[in-house]
Order: sequence, then structure tokens, then C-alpha cells
Amino acid sequence: DSIAEADEIIRVENAAVSPGWVDVFSHFCDPGLEYRETIESGAAAAAEGGYTRVFTLPNTNPVVQSKTQVEYIVRKGLSTAVHIQPLGAVTKNGEGKELAEMYDMYSSGAVAFSDGINPVQSAGLMVKALQYVKAFNGVVIQIPVDKSIGQFGLMHEGIISTQLGLPGIPAIAEELMIARDIKLARYADSKLHFTGVTTPKSLEYIKRAKDAGLQVTCSVTPYHLFFCDEDLVTYDTNLKVNPPLRSRADMLALREAVKNGLVDCIASHHIPQDWDNKTCEFEYAKNGMIGLQTAYAAVQTAIPELTAGNIAELFATNARKIFGLPAATIKEGEIAELSIFSGSIKGTFIKEQIKSRSTNSAFIDKELNGKVLGIFNKEKLTLTKS
Repeated sequence: DSIAEADEIIRVENAAVSPGWVDVFSHFCDPGLEYRETIESGAAAAAEGGYTRVFTLPNTNPVVQSKTQVEYIVRKGLSTAVHIQPLGAVTKNGEGKELAEMYDMYSSGAVAFSDGINPVQSAGLMVKALQYVKAFNGVVIQIPVDKSIGQFGLMHEGIISTQLGLPGIPAIAEELMIARDIKLARYADSKLHFTGVTTPKSLEYIKRAKDAGLQVTCSVTPYHLFFCDEDLVTYDTNLKVNPPLRSRADMLALREAVKNGLVDCIASHHIPQDWDNKTCEFEYAKNGMIGLQTAYAAVQTAIPELTAGNIAELFATNARKIFGLPAATIKEGEIAELSIFSGSIKGTFIKEQIKSRSTNSAFIDKELNGKVLGIFNKEKLTLTKS
């Protein structure tokens, strides 16, 4: 067989290439909150972080709850280096009172449905949503938090919260929600994805659901794998996140669940916050951390044993299967959508590298292992700057 000449050869030492990475939970704040992020700045951060596709949260102003709003985001995403796929709200205004027009949004390009940073609290509404999305094989994404438990909590309830004198959010606030929603998913025979899972008991429930053949999947954030509640002794508001950073034992259990394949994907939970909402007392700081640019390196540093194949599954192929996206396999005649990365390059993440409009990251000035080298997407090679 004669090998055809390539039009262009890109040489990078010690690099791996995988199908394009997908982030299933990012806040691009547009429309209405553009001072924190725009679709353009969010897409630039995503490309720098190795992503070719990003699901954006509906918690904008107005909330993404109609086909017009979905179309606005899809249209704005056309000119960016990454594919922007909006998540449609499950309930009107994300208020958890009545269902939004999910079918209309799906027809206009909503990739899945979630109330984003406001998890659906009502069991009755949640089961209706799960039944409703079955019509088009849709998926509901839920952060598992029962807001009625530890509603004034600022961090994980445990020894550290007692030492710091901060009100706690107990693990049961998450575990109850997971147990409830798994039952609802079983009843509706529908697809449910938990994101931001943090405790061993939650993981046990999810494992049981998977073993029973339910269509339940889950993702964890890079910061829950990297940090734990002990890191809050400095009261760093960038570490104030929801669900909160749990105990060291919980963090280690999460790492194990990533290694053994129980966790399906990594979700960045990229939540930009402006300076005012983080440079204040811990009590008044808003939840969230930017995370697209540091996601890969944070995970590779926390769990150095992960191979390039594991990374491809966690960042790309599993999410593509769960949400029915193109497989982006590397073969002739396929449209190339690739992420290029290396596990052997070390680097320190500095503020000047941030592409996002907000700088609320706890990874600034941390030495991390692993580096994203670029993406090939939309027929264009975008190499990382830093």
C-alpha cells in the first residue's frame, strides 16, 4: 500500500491525541452577566484548556428556557474555535416551579437539560422532566444538593468546619438527593447524569444504579479531586464551591472512583465570578471557580497514574456516548475534532495565562503536571499560547 502524502505535518514530542474533549458543565454568563464571562472569552478559555465542545449553563439573564435563547447561543458559538452547545433549563426561570419548553429547546439545539447551579428540588417536577425528555432520548443533568439541609452552610460539615467556626453542609444533603433521583430515574426509565458528585456513599448509590442497568451516569470536578476541606484553613474564597470540598478521605475515594471507571467524565464546573464576589468575607463570597484551562492538568496531577487512554475516556469518549454526540474517531473521511496534550510536561499556572474574564481560580501559582498543547476543530489548528 502506498501511503498518501499528508498536506500538513504537525510534529510535537511526547504528545497524545484524543477525540476532542467535551465539558458538560460550564457557565459562559451570556446573556446578561457578560462582566463575568462572554461566549467568546469562555470559548477562548475552553480552547486553551483542550476542549472542542462545551455545554453552557442556562443560569443567564434571562435564563435559557426558550428556543430563541438556545438559538442565540448556538449562533454566537458559530464563530468560536469550539462548539458551544447550550443546556436548556428544566424549569421556567430555573425556579423549580414549572417545566420549561424542553422539546422546543431540543429542536433548536439544546444538548441536554439542567437547572444548572439551581438543582431541581421538587421530586414531582424532576420525575416529570425525566419522563418528558424520554420523547427525544434526552438527558437531565443534576447537581445533587438538597438545599433544605445545611442551607446556611458554607463548607463541608466536619472537623475542619468546627475548627474554623463555619456552618457546615453535611454529606447527607447530597446523598439524599442522589438516592431520590436514582429512584425517579428508575421509575421514569430515563437518562440522568449527576455532576459534582463528592462522597463515597453517593458513589456507592451510583454504582448500584449502574449495576441494576439504570441509565445513570456521573461526573466529578477537577477541584474535588485536587483539594479537600483542609485547604480551606486559609479561608481562600476561590475554594468556596458547591457542592463543597469534602474531607481528605472523600477526596481519596473520588480519585479511586475515577481510576476504577465508576466516574464517567470530568466536568470543569467553570463558574466565573467577578472580583467583588470573591474579594470579601468567606460568608459573603459566591460559590464557584473557573476551571476550563486547568481541568486536565489538575486531574493529571491529582491522579498521575491516568494514562492517555484514561484521559480520552474521561474527557471525551464517555461524554460523547452519554449525550449522543459524534464519536470524533480518528479515521479517514471523518471530520477531525481532536485534543492534543502531554502528561509529561510540568508547568505553573499563572494569572497572566487566564483567558476567562474572571480570575477566580485556586490553581494560580500552583505547579501542575500535564499540559494541553492545542486542539484541531472546525478545520483549524489552535495551539495553546502559554
